[in-house]
Amino acid sequence: MSDRPSAEALIARARALAPVLKERAPETSELRRLPDATIADMQEAGLFRVMQPARFGGFEHDPRTFFAAQQALATGCPSTAWVYGVVAVHAWQLALFEDRAQQDVWGTDTSTLVSSSYMPVGKVTPAEDGFRLSGRWSFSSGSDHCDWIFLGAFCPTGPDARGPDLRTFLVPRADYEIIDNWHTSSLRGTGSKDIVVDDVYVPEYRTHKFSDGYRCRNPGNEVNTAPLYRLPFGQVFVRSVSTTALGILEGATEAFLEIARAKVGQADGAKAAEQVRTQEVIAHARATLDELRLVLDRNMGAMMARVEAGDKIPIEDRVRYRYDSSRVVVRCTEAVDALFTASGGRALFEDHPLNRYFQDIHGARAHFANNPDKPSRNLGAVELGLRNTDYFL
Repeated sequence: MSDRPSAEALIARARALAPVLKERAPETSELRRLPDATIADMQEAGLFRVMQPARFGGFEHDPRTFFAAQQALATGCPSTAWVYGVVAVHAWQLALFEDRAQQDVWGTDTSTLVSSSYMPVGKVTPAEDGFRLSGRWSFSSGSDHCDWIFLGAFCPTGPDARGPDLRTFLVPRADYEIIDNWHTSSLRGTGSKDIVVDDVYVPEYRTHKFSDGYRCRNPGNEVNTAPLYRLPFGQVFVRSVSTTALGILEGATEAFLEIARAKVGQADGAKAAEQVRTQEVIAHARATLDELRLVLDRNMGAMMARVEAGDKIPIEDRVRYRYDSSRVVVRCTEAVDALFTASGGRALFEDHPLNRYFQDIHGARAHFANNPDKPSRNLGAVELGLRNTDYFL
C-alpha cells in the first residue's frame, strides 16, 4: 500500500476539516442530516477508509487512528463525528463478513457506505440458504448517505442451542424504507431515522453472528488477515459511540476559553479570567480529557499488542475495557455541564458557542452503550469471582 496515508496525515486531514464543519453546523442542524458536501469532504480525505480492508482500497490502520480522527471532527461538529464514527466503523465490521458480502457492497464501488441499527427488533423466518426479515428499527445515523444497512435480529434456535443467535443482517437500499422522523433537540444533524423492512430475503452469507464477533473467529478472517480484524466486535463498536464525547469536550473547552479570556462582568466589571470558578472548570475539563484519552489509548494499545502477537484478549480485560468506554460520556458530560453553567445565561442562546456542545453531549449520553450501570456491575462481579454476563465485549 505505497499510497497509504500515514496515521498522522489522516488525523491532520480531520483536524483541517473541523473549522469547515463548525461553519456548516447550523446548516447541518437545519437539514437534520449531514450536508452532501460534508460526506464528500470526508470521502476525499480518505477518512471512511481508515479501517477498510486493503483489498478494497482501505488503509487497515490501527483503530486508534480512526478514533483520533473522530475526536478531531467532533471539535467542529458533533453530529458529523457521530455519523463518521458509526458509519466508518462499518467498514471494519463488513470485513468480518463472508467475502461474498464484501463483494456485494464494494465489488463495483469501494466508497460505498453502510449505516446500521443493531437493536434486535427484527422478525426472522428461516428460508432456503437464508432468512426472511421484517421489522422497524430506530436510530440509523447517516442513513441518507448509505446504500446498505446493518440490522440486528435474533434468529430462531432449536432446543439444543447453547444460547441465543443474535446476528447483524446486511440489507441493500432497495429492500428498506427510510422514515424521516428525526426531529430532536440533540445531535440533530445525524439524521438517525427509522428503517422499515417488509419481508425481504437475506442470504445466510449476508449475516454476521455476534457470537463470532465475541470469539474473534469471523468468516472474513479468511481473506482479511490484518490483526485489527481479530479484535472483538464489541470493543470496537462501543468506542465508536463514546469517542465523539471526547471531541465535544475538547471543542467546548476551547470555546469556553476563547470567551472567558475576554469576558468582563456587565454588573461589576470583574474579569472572568480572574474568577476562581472559571479557573476550576477549565482545569477539571483539561484533566478529564487527558485522563480519558490516556486510559482508552492504553486499552486499545493493549488489545492491539495481543492480536498482533496472535494471543487472545482475556475476558477480565475485556470486561474492564467495556466499562472504561461506557463511562467516557458520563465524565465528559459532567465536564461540559460545568463549562456550560459557568458561562452564565448567555449560554442558553442557540447561537452561543457552547450551546451545541451542551445539547449534543446529552444526546451521546442517551445511547445504550454509554450507560455504565450494567458494565460497572459486571466488572464488579467478575472481580469478585462471578461469571461474566456481558457478551457484547
